[in-house]
Amino acid sequence: MSYNHIEFHNVAELERNEEMPGLRLNRIPQEVIHQLGEGEYLRGRFIGQASTGCEIRFVTEAPFIRITLSATVEDGDVVVYCGDYFHSMHRLRTGVIQTLHLDKPARFAEVEPESLQKGRFSPGVWRIMVSRNYYPGLAFQAAFHGLNTFGHEVRPPRVDELPALKLLAYGSSITHGSGATVQHQAYIQQTARRLGADLYNKGMGGSCLCEKAMADYLIGHGGWDIAVLELGVNMRGLFSPEEFEERASYLIGGMIRHYPDKPVVLVSIYPNSDDVLKKNTVETRPNINRQFTERLEQIYRRLDHPQLYWVSGHDVLTDFGALTADLIHPSDYGHTLMGQHLAEAIQNITKQRG
Repeated sequence: MSYNHIEFHNVAELERNEEMPGLRLNRIPQEVIHQLGEGEYLRGRFIGQASTGCEIRFVTEAPFIRITLSATVEDGDVVVYCGDYFHSMHRLRTGVIQTLHLDKPARFAEVEPESLQKGRFSPGVWRIMVSRNYYPGLAFQAAFHGLNTFGHEVRPPRVDELPALKLLAYGSSITHGSGATVQHQAYIQQTARRLGADLYNKGMGGSCLCEKAMADYLIGHGGWDIAVLELGVNMRGLFSPEEFEERASYLIGGMIRHYPDKPVVLVSIYPNSDDVLKKNTVETRPNINRQFTERLEQIYRRLDHPQLYWVSGHDVLTDFGALTADLIHPSDYGHTLMGQHLAEAIQNITKQRG
């Protein structure tokens, strides 16, 4: 969405709130957020408001700029890029309105312009990416207060300054980026970088429950070329395998009906502690990972759609030692490994399509 000649990427709403000035960056519309959750488990209602994965983008000839931001709930970081070139990282403190002074990279003017055109984005595109906080890691919300270009014009990026390929992702905290120290390390971000794609990250940390409201929102999202759906892990313990299958079927079926010519990639549960439980534990507790994976695979086979693709989570995260100590979220190394493998899988899919 655009506001004041600035593009707010992966932002569904700019929310005004009486509690604090500024425009809060919400990834999911409020009307959807208020319908998320199951029973007393309503985590999705604040995760949907989180700004992790949102970006503020603009182009200006100004030699330096000042952008004013704040953190509304918890401390967190924003990462600044010029195109795909890392510029700087900044910590926002809760409730403090902060102005970042950013200088245009001096050496950009010293090199041949074509040498900079190596990434997905034009190097002239300022990208202020909302990263994350530190615990639980994905609830960080940022607010925008203003941009000062000191008399220079500002505009949103043109189509030719952005990646042509668009990737939409929905999944658990792993897809949202948990375990990665910064947002650009998240496997789905790395997948997009390797594919040369722009990313709409709709990951829902601890709350990927395939609610009807969320499914309808994703089905109606549009603007993407490839969708990745990482489903199952957050629904264990809240729903039976049968209930999971019903909810996942509604989302997946809706995606392929509304976009019959676009690839929809199903990714099963990534390796975690439930896959390697002690023998005496296995004997008293069924392998929920396997049950949910089997249900997801049944959906894939039943729908039998030419643009629906299956990727095993175990083929994406191939090293159990690449997890963090909680034995469910990948480390930075794990996210890097997953980004490489998932990008390769999607590249193979696109080759099959011709």
